[in-house]
Amino acid sequence: MAAGVTRKKLIEVSIPLEAINAASAREKSIRHGHPSTLHLWWARRPLAACRAVLFSQLVDDPSAWPDRFPTEEAQDAERRRLHDVIRRMVEWPDSKPADRARFDDAIEAARFEIARSVAWSLGEEPPAKGNGKAILDYLQAKAPPVYDPFSGGGSIPLEAQRLGLRGYGSDLNPVAVLIGKALVEIPPKFVGRPPVNPKGQAELQRGGQWNGKGAQGLAEDVRYYGQWMRDEAEKRIGHLYPKAKLPDGSEATVIAWLWARTVRSPDPAAHGAMVPLVSSFMLSTKEGKKAWVEPIIDAKAPEGWRFEVKTGKLSKTEEEAKKKGTKTARGNFACLLSGVGISEDYNRAQGKAKRLGVRLMAVVAEGNRGRIYLTPTIDDEHIAASAQQQWEPEGDLYEKALGSRVPAYGLTRWADLFTPRQLIALTTFADLVSDAREKVLADARVAGLKEEKTPLHQGGNGATAYADAVATYLAFAVDKATDRNTTLCAWESKMDRMRNTFGRQALSMVWDYAETNPLSGAGGDIAGTAFAVFEVLSKLDNAGIGAIANIDAAKNSFPIRPIVISSDPPYYDNIGYADLSDFFYVWLRHSVNQIWPDLFRRLATPKAEELVATPYRHGGKADAEAFFMQGMSDALTAMRKAATDSEPLAIYYAFKQSELSEEGITSAGWASFLQAVIGSGLLVDGTWPLRTELANRMRGQGSNALASSIVLVCRKRSADASVITRADFMRALKRELPEAIDDIRKAGVGPVDMQQSVIGPGMGVFSRHAKVLEDDDSSMSVKTALALINRVWEEIDQALDTNFDAETQVALAWYASYGFDARSSGDMIVLTTAKNTSDKSLFASGVFKDMKGKVALTPREELPKGWSPATDKALTVWECVQHTARTLNAEDGGGEAAARLVSDMGSKAADARALAYRLYEIASQKGWSAEALVYNELAQEWPKLEELAPTAGTRRAETKAQAELF
Repeated sequence: MAAGVTRKKLIEVSIPLEAINAASAREKSIRHGHPSTLHLWWARRPLAACRAVLFSQLVDDPSAWPDRFPTEEAQDAERRRLHDVIRRMVEWPDSKPADRARFDDAIEAARFEIARSVAWSLGEEPPAKGNGKAILDYLQAKAPPVYDPFSGGGSIPLEAQRLGLRGYGSDLNPVAVLIGKALVEIPPKFVGRPPVNPKGQAELQRGGQWNGKGAQGLAEDVRYYGQWMRDEAEKRIGHLYPKAKLPDGSEATVIAWLWARTVRSPDPAAHGAMVPLVSSFMLSTKEGKKAWVEPIIDAKAPEGWRFEVKTGKLSKTEEEAKKKGTKTARGNFACLLSGVGISEDYNRAQGKAKRLGVRLMAVVAEGNRGRIYLTPTIDDEHIAASAQQQWEPEGDLYEKALGSRVPAYGLTRWADLFTPRQLIALTTFADLVSDAREKVLADARVAGLKEEKTPLHQGGNGATAYADAVATYLAFAVDKATDRNTTLCAWESKMDRMRNTFGRQALSMVWDYAETNPLSGAGGDIAGTAFAVFEVLSKLDNAGIGAIANIDAAKNSFPIRPIVISSDPPYYDNIGYADLSDFFYVWLRHSVNQIWPDLFRRLATPKAEELVATPYRHGGKADAEAFFMQGMSDALTAMRKAATDSEPLAIYYAFKQSELSEEGITSAGWASFLQAVIGSGLLVDGTWPLRTELANRMRGQGSNALASSIVLVCRKRSADASVITRADFMRALKRELPEAIDDIRKAGVGPVDMQQSVIGPGMGVFSRHAKVLEDDDSSMSVKTALALINRVWEEIDQALDTNFDAETQVALAWYASYGFDARSSGDMIVLTTAKNTSDKSLFASGVFKDMKGKVALTPREELPKGWSPATDKALTVWECVQHTARTLNAEDGGGEAAARLVSDMGSKAADARALAYRLYEIASQKGWSAEALVYNELAQEWPKLEELAPTAGTRRAETKAQAELF
């Protein structure tokens, strides 16, 4: 194929969704050394998904090279091979060297595939497979650079680098920019350099040459100076964190102090006493280690009550009562002294009037084999009250900001989120960043680092820039400590540990909070957070060039072009990044504003330009949507102009859970986003649903949780695109969607994601035309197009039912009405008459069972073992599906046994796969979650079963032949 010709890329045809989704979900649970743990950023795309999408954007689909892959069978085989490359490279390695080596080999294989596609497009041969350096050099010189203009947490440019590409990004938010620089831009400047700290230098002098890989030297310095900061902080503020006195007279390190907010009781009978607002009195719910707070009414105690810590056994009824604390409902409590209700409105009013107090509930200390819970003393409270901070972060929380709920309770300033003792600790840490930088600079000079005074923000890479780099990562360690040192940190009784501030993507009120000891070695300890940063840096593999800039996406002129666009834009009105990130900005401004003066010149992050449809910032819902549409259209238009012609653009979109449950695929946010995409001159070439979030995450329980991500695959629309009518559009959908749906199923997309996947080819029809005209000559809206695509998809699915054998049609109709329930025989006669079959045929096939006056579909667990399509003389599609589903999940079955069934189905295999999708739709609509799960899993596994089918059939034939010999 000639150079310059547009070739289909793998992402436009087929990607192994199941493997990508599984790796993405698993990645969210990795806590040590993963790049996402360097610094918190909200709704960050998993690296596995970014890596797979980038690879598939750059690697040609086999159909692009008919001279090399001349038949459909050859193309399918090559796709399966490329899918296997993706499966191996999306798995994040464990800490074992062998796992890391396998991951490195997988990345090396992925780089070769990209280089091969680039070389073929240029009419060249790629470097030899296995020659890592040559492949990397080739990619740096010949492959197009990748750019994400909404780079956020930096996942996409980082993965571009990992694949050997040049990775660029930009963001309006300075916190995001610094995270991106710390991941993408800074480490390559100091690759291969040994640590400069005295301990590291002494070891070098004893052992000779530095053999560390990547930025491990930089990582070692972050760990060393983080420990120095912790030790220095203890000298300055250690008196505020005394040891706990144990009942036996010994001492123990305090892990945390657990506080309850208090409010003046509205009940006159309480005589104005301050009473506790406690969501749970349980401290530990672990079996054999239960501990709780017992509120004691005591006239001699302050306010007439006190707390006492108890341990031992509780009945289930007692434990449930303790778990309720004094809370009666969301934001509502009961007075401890009288039982009178304390409303949320009352608590809010008292909070805004600055009348909320606190009382220490318990002290958590470190024991030999777990936590020790202690009753607090007066001294514990007095020491905390003695803390007097000299500095506090400036700025106010915006009361109406997305995810900011605490201003309603009077926590209106950033400083209000911290106790005085926390403010002293965090300010000490932030101040020590500058002190540590001076030590690094002095030690770097002693270590012989070149005396270049150009700072890091101006591109330097000498001693000054190196000190700036270490200080930047230490500031991140302070930020990680800040997330664990607020009055919004809760104690998790199930785990005996504290939950950090951003357990969810919001600043939510916590009534009984945990104040950690930042010098204890537990959560929030500056040495520990610096070690977490060290773990990330020591494992980074920045193979390619990279840079991150502070640019408004709507005004980005893209000085680097042409580029491959892979981007994760903001999600309409889902997350207020700017408002939330001010939590970190106010501390970073204190610690590194001299190192990054351009990023931290403002008092807060930019808000007005942020591309989020926030009504409170733009004068109402309509104006907010107009702002979002205009800004996103400008940004997408700039992307289109800067993008290459040879690679598609990949743009992520994440649905809110409320969008899917209330409005489906025609939701305002989704339709507005698609409208902006199409209005910018792009056509949608495909949509891939990526399940990138853990199902059990905290946001998953809320109304605005990210339910699933969609990757839109886009191309530039032709300048001479035609105008068609609504009728033309409908005809094109009915003509093109059946084949597209079949291809989507072949790719392994499960039924649960079909609705979103069908959007791709449907919107491809809509968006390749300049306009689709309604009957009144007005332009069809995206929202209308989405509804029509959905309607045609449903019609096609229902029309497929008539392709099934009569017995299966009866079973399908029965299932839709009654499931597996037994009904009167007369109900079956009605269906068999309509489908021109008989009850005898249905009983003979085994689809139904005769219950003498009643009938029912044969349950899967009652199906005969050893069944085979090859020997069934009355074979039905229904049996194929039910037997395969049973075998796939049976102890005596599994994938290979199920694959043998698929192998023996012959031409009915395609119908069986289609039936699995239909059954999922019915089960899902009926709310039969367990049944829906069975068919979704079967449909997702079907491509694998088809791959296994030939070998499974061969092995069975060999086994049979051997048996006959003996």
